[in-house]
Amino acid sequence: MKIVIPDKVRIIIDKLMDNGYEAYAVGGCVRDSLLGKKPNDWDITTYALPHKVKELFKHTVDTGIQHGTVTVVMDNENFEVTTYRIDGEYEDSRHPKEVIFTSNLIEDLKRRDFTINAMAYNDASGLVDVFNGEKDLKNKIIRCVGNPIDRFSEDALRVLRGARFAAQLGFSIEKETQAAMREKASDLRKISAERIQAELVKLIISPNPGLLRLAYELGITKIIMPEFDNIMNIKQNNPHHIYTVGEHTLHALSEVRSEKSLRIAMLFHDFGKADTESLDNEGISHFYNHACESERKAVKILKRLKFDNETINKVRRLVKWHDYRFSLSENNIRRSISKIGDDIFLDLLEIMRADVMAQSSYMQNEKLDELKEIRCVYDKIIAAKNCLSIKDLAVNGNDLMELGLKRGPQIGEMLKLLLEIVLDDPEKNNKHFLLEHVNKQLIK
Repeated sequence: MKIVIPDKVRIIIDKLMDNGYEAYAVGGCVRDSLLGKKPNDWDITTYALPHKVKELFKHTVDTGIQHGTVTVVMDNENFEVTTYRIDGEYEDSRHPKEVIFTSNLIEDLKRRDFTINAMAYNDASGLVDVFNGEKDLKNKIIRCVGNPIDRFSEDALRVLRGARFAAQLGFSIEKETQAAMREKASDLRKISAERIQAELVKLIISPNPGLLRLAYELGITKIIMPEFDNIMNIKQNNPHHIYTVGEHTLHALSEVRSEKSLRIAMLFHDFGKADTESLDNEGISHFYNHACESERKAVKILKRLKFDNETINKVRRLVKWHDYRFSLSENNIRRSISKIGDDIFLDLLEIMRADVMAQSSYMQNEKLDELKEIRCVYDKIIAAKNCLSIKDLAVNGNDLMELGLKRGPQIGEMLKLLLEIVLDDPEKNNKHFLLEHVNKQLIK
């Protein structure tokens, strides 16, 4: 088995070997290469000590030197070079108390999480695979290296990583590994929100976001996102639905494009149903105002998981409007775009379509046809360059001040009034007409 190593990675490996040190590409880059995928990063392992690596390469950065990692920079590309190591006792389910450097590659591979990530390669030795990672790749299995309880005790984040790899690769998780994940899931409480966030995002933007169900079954979501557990068994006794709220959510995740904000919004869009359920006299389920409650919960969870403000704002708005009811006239669609925001309007239509696709067949075609019609009207409005916001008006605050309006709320209110006029009739977005209208208002 020959793996094609990029030139810069080969240069680093060859330089280390030419100076008497073993060196291999290791981990995810080897796994992805064997799967026929292009690796995003290439990591290198060697028995050269960190200070020796620094001596051999002109431009290095001490990214994790206490754990043996030096980043070699070549032509503005970064490559992590890590000394073979044996980890000491883990006290916090995340970091070893001490790191012992070793000259034995196998000892280094023993400490890695899963067999598919515990393979090394260089052109001289070929594939080093003492834990049958290649076999597990072929059989599509996630399996811990050695004792799974030990591996998850060392780093609790591996519990979530196991579910993430299963979703990314479409693999199943080996029985003992799965049992250990269930047993050690509670240790995820010790892991930082930022690291939980990173793994969760990778899982839900994967080709198999519905495998979040596995994280639920193993008790992972109970720890990192208990709000999801709260919706898993809520029945929807309604002709529009065939799944529980949780199962509907899992199906909807798979129906929307793999983009971070879309998938996150899809995950949260019905969380509010846990607190808004009611039954009418015929036993039909209703979830009035669940979108507002879902928005509130989404913001709370996103802040808890340390998401950036841009993501929080976009997801919040998509969740808020996901259940919006449109009127199909051109005027009303213009108003809807203005209210919701042109920047997220098409994304919202994607969310709505995925929502419908995860419902029952009752009126499903009619709902999809309506969304297509909304898109057609939207395209027509955009092509005509209709005014949709105050910034698109033919007049601005300075124009209004020249007419005698005072800076502040008075100008803001007048601009809103003018926007209402233009949304009804785009032809009136004319500076002369709008200023005349303002003058008439001032005379009254």
